[in-house]
Amino acid sequence: MLCDRSHEFSPAFFSLSRVSTMSLPSPQRLVIATRESRLALWQAEHVKARLETAWPGCEVVLLGMTTRGDQILDRTLSKVGGKGLFVKELEEALADGRADLAVHSMKDVPAEMPEGFALIATLERERPLDAFVSNRYASLDDMPPGAVIGTSSLRRESQLHASYPYLGVEPLRGNLDTRLRKLDEGKYDAIILAAAGLQRLGLSERIRGVLSAEVCLPAAGQGALGIEARVDRTDVVAWLAPLVDAAATACVRAERAVTRRLGGSCNVPIGAYCETIDGALWLRAMVASPDGQRIVRSEGRAAPADAQALGERLADELLAGGADEILASLTHD
Repeated sequence: MLCDRSHEFSPAFFSLSRVSTMSLPSPQRLVIATRESRLALWQAEHVKARLETAWPGCEVVLLGMTTRGDQILDRTLSKVGGKGLFVKELEEALADGRADLAVHSMKDVPAEMPEGFALIATLERERPLDAFVSNRYASLDDMPPGAVIGTSSLRRESQLHASYPYLGVEPLRGNLDTRLRKLDEGKYDAIILAAAGLQRLGLSERIRGVLSAEVCLPAAGQGALGIEARVDRTDVVAWLAPLVDAAATACVRAERAVTRRLGGSCNVPIGAYCETIDGALWLRAMVASPDGQRIVRSEGRAAPADAQALGERLADELLAGGADEILASLTHD
């Protein structure tokens, strides 16, 4: 198990940061570290525009970088180091002062932050669910036995095996455009992608259908944008406060508490999805064996202020329900 220290600031901290902006000098220049994929650049440009609106006169600059996760495309993430491969170079730019903040897809951020870094803001969330993309079939139910689905996610693979054991599931790496190209070249009958990325890039027409949470529970943080900075950059924390989305922050905090408590990584098929219903959080979580033969589920509700406690409670329920055995088997493999 990983330690419980989350390096994610609490809602109370954000409230204090908002107050501090009244006395804080406006930023003159902010540098955003970002991956150079088309989706990552869209996300960074979105944050850039939001910052320019919040702080008129501030020069916001993008520092594009290629990460190890972008370079290694012939193996699945679970076999080459996990999600941290997408953020390490960006964190190095934060550490040496080349950048003030980094923009991430929250689902790509490891559950445990490195010492000295923190997630300081969660922005508005796009649709968190997974999308079915195919040039041949209208839905998973239309696919015949032996048809091949491409995905890079053990979480998706395990749930596909559970609901559609007669379909083949093959690894699919690369950025969003690369994955779509491989589909169009006929290497797969269908692929599963995050709906949020397709929608943000204006590719909604490629979505044949959105998978329900009952079929494919999303990854923690999916669809949300997160901002990372050094813990000691309290000025950046305050400057980013106007961009914080309270509802998304609470939901993502609950989801990440599940994966953190379970020691989640790309080696473990974990899903966590939180919604706000009538002012309360509704969190669903699951742990699965990679072959989908065993899935342990839990769900619960709580007030937004209790987001982290809710996630930790569900993680404990999953462990008590048999997830500990699944996690142990994966550790020993």
